[in-house]
Order: sequence, then C-alpha cells, then structure tokens
Amino acid sequence: MDAKRVLEIFKEITRIPRESGHEEPITQWLLDWAKQHGLEAKRDEIGNVCICRPAAPGKENVPTLVLQAHQDMVCEKLAGSKHDFLKDPIEYVIEDGWMIAKETTLGADDGIGIAACLALLESEDKTGPLECIFTISEETGMDGAEAMKPGFFSGKTLINLDSEDEGQMFIGCAGGVTTEATYSFASEPVGAREILKLTISGGRGGHSGDDINKGRANTVMLLLRFLYSQLGSGLRLVCLDGGGKHNAIARESSAIVAVDGATALKAAFSEFGSIIADEYHTTDPGLVFNTSAAEAEEAMDADSTCRIVASLYACPHGVLAMSQDIKDFVETSTNLAAVHTDLSGGKVLVCTSQRSSSKAACRAAAAKVEAALALGGANVVHLSEYPGWNPNVNSHILKVCVESYKKCFGVEPLVLAIHAGLECGLFLEKFPDLDMISFGPTLRGVHAPGEKLELASLDKFVRHLEDVVVNFK
Repeated sequence: MDAKRVLEIFKEITRIPRESGHEEPITQWLLDWAKQHGLEAKRDEIGNVCICRPAAPGKENVPTLVLQAHQDMVCEKLAGSKHDFLKDPIEYVIEDGWMIAKETTLGADDGIGIAACLALLESEDKTGPLECIFTISEETGMDGAEAMKPGFFSGKTLINLDSEDEGQMFIGCAGGVTTEATYSFASEPVGAREILKLTISGGRGGHSGDDINKGRANTVMLLLRFLYSQLGSGLRLVCLDGGGKHNAIARESSAIVAVDGATALKAAFSEFGSIIADEYHTTDPGLVFNTSAAEAEEAMDADSTCRIVASLYACPHGVLAMSQDIKDFVETSTNLAAVHTDLSGGKVLVCTSQRSSSKAACRAAAAKVEAALALGGANVVHLSEYPGWNPNVNSHILKVCVESYKKCFGVEPLVLAIHAGLECGLFLEKFPDLDMISFGPTLRGVHAPGEKLELASLDKFVRHLEDVVVNFK
C-alpha cells in the first residue's frame, strides 16, 4: 500500500456520481470492485457496503479490525457553474502540492477514506482480518449508520477515516440536530414600487462544524442584516434565497425587494458592502455586493416582510459556547444554513443545524433557534438528531495509533475531540462495545467549492494507517 495508489483510486472515485441520497453508482462500483478482487462483499437494505479480507497466514488470531468511510459527498458549486453532480466527473487540478477542485467540492470528504480502504484491501500487506464499511448519506443525516443492523460487521475495533487534519487523532465528536422552519406569507401588488435584486456572493463558506469558529461570513445573515436596517423605509420583500446544505456556511445569497426609492437603496447597499468588506477583509476578501433590476408583480405585505426579516435576523448563528474543559474548543454552535422562497406556495423555507458536545446544550440551542423563528410565525420542526461521541482516553486503539505515529515520525500526534459530527457517535450508541478512533489526511475548504487535499499529508496518513493495520494485535 502506498499513497500513490490511494491517490489513483481516489481519482477513479471522482468520476463516480455520489451525491447524498444518490449513492447507487458508487455503491454498485464498490460491489463490482470487490468481485473483481475476489473479496467477499455484502450490501444491506439501505445501501451500506461491507467488504471483507481474511487474515494473512500467521495472522489468524489477530482481532478483526474495522475500517470505515462514507460513500456520499457534499455537492456544492460556484454560482454559474454548469457542473451536474448526478452525472459529471469532478474536475480538479494538482497545484502547489494540493489536489484542488476549483468550481465544486472535491469529495475527498470522504472519498479519500474509501480509497485508503480499497488500497489496503488490494495490497500485499500481511494483516489480520479486515472489514471495510462504507456507509451512505452521512452528510445529510448519517442515515447509513443509523439504519445499520447488528451483525453487519463483527469487529470490535473501528478506525473512522473521515477526519481532516493529519497528525491529529480524534476520540470524540459533537452531536447535532437539524432544525427546519416554514413561514407563510401574504402578498400584495407592488404598485408603483421599483423592483431590485440584491446579491451577496464570493463568501468563503466552509464546514458548519469545523469552520464555525473561524469568523467567516454567512451571506444569508449579512443580507438579513441589511434588510432589517431598511424595514423603516417601506421596503417589501419579494423573495429571499441563499445557502445550500445544512452542514455548510452560506456563501451566496440574494433578495428581490420592492422599494419606493431604488436609487437610495442602491446607495445604502453599496455603503453596506464597504462596511462588510472592512469587517471581513481577512476571512472573506472575495465578497461581492451587487444590485440589479428585477421584475415582480407581487411582494410580501408589510406584516409578512417585517416578521420574517426580523425573526430570521434574530435567529442565532455561530459559536454559542466554548468548552470549559478543552482550551479553544467549541462546545456548542448553530448554523443558519439556507433560506429559500416558494413564491407559488407563499412559503419561506429555512434550514439550520445545531451542534454540541453536550446533548442538553444541543437541544437548548435548537430550542433557541425555534424560539426566534416561531416568534415570526414559523412552523418549526427538529430532524435528524444524532449523538455525540464521548472520548475514551483509555482506548486501546488510541494507544496503538499514538505509538505508531511516534514510531513513524518521531513526534506525538495531537489527541483531540472535534466540533463536527462523525458516525462514531451513532456506532457507539448502536454497538456500545466498539473501541474507536478517527484520523485522516489534511483537507481544507470541505463542503465548499475549492475543497482541497494536501498531498504531503496523504503520504504521512497512508504510512501511519498501514503501520497501524499491519501491526495491530
């Protein structure tokens, strides 16, 4: 097994569509791959795949080791991109030591984990018995892990290959819940008002867990900030649209509004853009503010405009609490992920996600979001709650991985928890005897266009993983 082979397999994976909820092509590809390599494989009712390799001679008494990655990827692209995630291969470049998808997400989260598993399975490395588990729809609700039944795998030690910082061993993660809301609105004719479209684009975005403490702009929140400041001018909202996936920070947002004085609003939005550019000059230097003419026959009435804009602007976004036990570690956060308007149905649809190392704090964050949205008349529901993963500092696989890393590189890795959801929390809830750890190569910009994989870190990740697996006992 070597990093070159892992990268070759990952390049194959980038050609296979695997958007969350549409994993059939990658699921079948995995089953075909196992058949071609003479390995036992099975698929459960929901689409999870398990590929097994028996122990090498002399390794029959080594405990079974489970390696785990997820099949799906977050599919985000730049505005104007014609990429179709349901059929097009991911386009990427190799540049300055990184593999980069310029206009879309790369899918190294978690395609590189899949590739590492397959490289191990086909290698001549002498290992104990291996079970490689590939789950579905991790990014949208961890559906595969949630639905997995006892007996799908037998091992009691699991290595999750879905982390994004080489040299860091993760032994805990946040739990989370998705909160969705629906506002109804009444409309009225726009009359003599002028129609403008306000757009904010060029946000850096990022992972709503791992990047939530980096101070990046949420363009939905920025647009709401401006709209709220203009409510006294008689502005009427036609529609508001921004953001995408629940686990990504909104990069692009737009609103169509009806106003009495278009010139004044344009000037105000331009001034607002200058203020925001100064506030986010380091984290989001590429923000662009634009106004253009638009068309509409109806707009939301005054009451609908005021309560929806005010309620959404009051909805919290960002870090809510830092850990009292771990320095500089986020305990609880919330992400106002997406807002979309259904003009024909007279609805505004909202998606948010909350994360926390504490189940009680996560539910309190969701309740706070619910309170803000419900005050504006929204119907609020909570979905897809998943548990956190409490660290076990006495873990055997932790000790094995730390000692291996020290042997390979002469330094100790960092042992941490992560403010993001990993399937380990669900696995532990369903299979309480599991001993687990998570690690991976360095990725940046996951869940956003421009996602990239650091190739030097891939070399180290592969060397470390191989050493752990070969010498595990």
